[in-house]
Amino acid sequence: MTVRTGLFKLSMNYRHHYHAGNYADVFKHVLLLQLVRAMQRKDKGMLYLDTHAGRGGYDLSVTSLLPDGRSREPEFPAGIGRLWAAAPLPPALADYVDLVRRFNDRHGATGSELKFYPGSPWIAKLLLRPQDRMALCELRPDDAEALDFEFARESRVTVQAIDGYTGLKAMLPPLEKRALVLIDPPFESKAEFVGIVRGIGDALRRMPSAVLAVWYPITERARADEFHYAVRTFATPALVAELMIAGESSAVRMKGCGLLVLNPPWKIEAEIREVLPELAERLMVEAGGAARCWWLVPEQ
Repeated sequence: MTVRTGLFKLSMNYRHHYHAGNYADVFKHVLLLQLVRAMQRKDKGMLYLDTHAGRGGYDLSVTSLLPDGRSREPEFPAGIGRLWAAAPLPPALADYVDLVRRFNDRHGATGSELKFYPGSPWIAKLLLRPQDRMALCELRPDDAEALDFEFARESRVTVQAIDGYTGLKAMLPPLEKRALVLIDPPFESKAEFVGIVRGIGDALRRMPSAVLAVWYPITERARADEFHYAVRTFATPALVAELMIAGESSAVRMKGCGLLVLNPPWKIEAEIREVLPELAERLMVEAGGAARCWWLVPEQ
C-alpha cells in the first residue's frame, strides 16, 4: 500500500521510514551541513554526490509497519524531537534545526508542528548555490522512483537508478573539479564495509582530491576498527567523528555511529569538535554516551 502526502510517495511498510530523524540522522545531517558550508567557502561550484540517496524526505506521521503488521515506534522523538523546541541552541544545531523547519514548512506543516523530515538529498539541496550541482544514486526501484518524483522540477539535480559504488566511477571527476561525496549505505549486508573500502579506492583513483564522507553504524567496535584500519592504507588525510549514545556494555543494539571524512575541508575539524559535545549531551540515552574526533594515522 502506498500513499501520496505532499511531494512524498511512501510505502506504508518502508523499511527505513521509522528511522527518519533519529539520533543517527541528526548526527549525520548536522555534520553534512557543516561539510557543505565548508565546501562553499570557495566561490567555485561543486558536485554533491549522494551514493545511497534513499528518498528525498519523510512524512513522520506515516506509520511504519513490521512484517507481522504491528506498528513500529518512530525514532524521531529521541533525535530531532529533542532539538525541535529546545532553546537556546548553539549555532551549528540552530542552523540544522532551521533547515529542518524550512523543509517542514515547504511541505505543508502548520504552525510549530514537526511533521516532515528531510533526507540527506534535501539537506544538501536547500544549501545549493546556482553554481553547484547534485547527483543522487539509488538502486532500489521504488526509492529511485520516489526520489525522481521529489526532484522532478529541480534543474540542477539528477537522479540515477544505479548502484552507488558504480556511481562513484561514473560521475567522478565532475566538470567542476570539486566534489563532496556522501557514502551512506543501508548496511543490510555484512560485507558493506568491504564495498565501502572498494568504493573509496575507486573514487580516489579517479579523483584524489574528492571529499568523501562515509557514515557507518557502531554495533560492534571491532568492525568499525577494521574499517578504520583499511582506510589507513589509502594514505589520504582522514578525520573521524563518532557519537555514542550509550556505553559499550549497554544492551542498546546500535550504540553509536560515525562519520569518516577523507580530504576534509579547511577548518572543518574545529567546527566538528565544537558541536560534538552538544550532540552527545542532548542525544545520549544511557550513561557512557560520549563523542570524540580524531585523525587516522596513515599506514607506513
